[in-house]
Amino acid sequence: MEISGVGVWSQQLRYGDRGEAAEAAAELEELGYAALWIPDVGGPLFDAVGGLLEATDRTVVATGILNLWMHAPADAAAAHASLTAAHGDRFLMGIGVSHAPLVDAKEAGRYRRPLAAMTSFLDGLDAAEPPVPAASRVLAALGPKMQQTAKERSRGVHPYLVPVEHTRRTREALGDGPLVLPEQTAILCGTRDEARAIGTGWLRGYLSLPNYANNLLRSGFSSEDVESVSDRLFDALIAWGDEEAIKNRVDEHRAAGADHVCVQVLTADQDAFPRDAWRRLAPALLSG
Repeated sequence: MEISGVGVWSQQLRYGDRGEAAEAAAELEELGYAALWIPDVGGPLFDAVGGLLEATDRTVVATGILNLWMHAPADAAAAHASLTAAHGDRFLMGIGVSHAPLVDAKEAGRYRRPLAAMTSFLDGLDAAEPPVPAASRVLAALGPKMQQTAKERSRGVHPYLVPVEHTRRTREALGDGPLVLPEQTAILCGTRDEARAIGTGWLRGYLSLPNYANNLLRSGFSSEDVESVSDRLFDALIAWGDEEAIKNRVDEHRAAGADHVCVQVLTADQDAFPRDAWRRLAPALLSG
């Protein structure tokens, strides 16, 4: 399974209309996007993965991420084996520990010792028959301990909501070999005001989650940056402007050591498939 170039990260491909998701996936493959990434915040994850694999012929379909609190390792391994048998080696299992406020909202106190939980989940994938190969999985790793686990027990890392500097530090920490596959949020627009109108509320929701906030504090942002969603922080996390501006940010991640960048497009209607934006971005992002 080759993971390179530029992909698409999309909640619409997971939670939008299944028919349109299949149509969009086929078009994204035709446009040349290398991978399709989908989240996991409830619902039949592997059905969604299967639908996207069925709609495409060669594109990698990746979970960004499989929430390990929601799945038994044996079930995940069985789904991986079934989908791989049906569609070839195109399913990349991105695995993460999610966030305490989200996990504990359904079962108070369940979220504890996330690194140990990840280790246990990987042990389960290894013990399954057949196992999920380390080469077919990556971890959502923001901090150094989870990055080390990813280096030792997976193909690499899939960091979400990170600045370019985080990509650079991750590559330095992992060295050559492990994949670095960051997500990059993007807004096609003409002005900062337009970008802010679309992205500030969306970003504020993520910044309320401790894992993201703490990672940004480690990355050199201040508590005031995080609490106010400062221009400095907004610009570091969301690439906004025209197609060339988005391309420049993707190129910065790749120059910093990313093997692949998955672009998440935000629009004013965040439930709608941003198909026009995907089409507009393709010539800029996929030309080289």
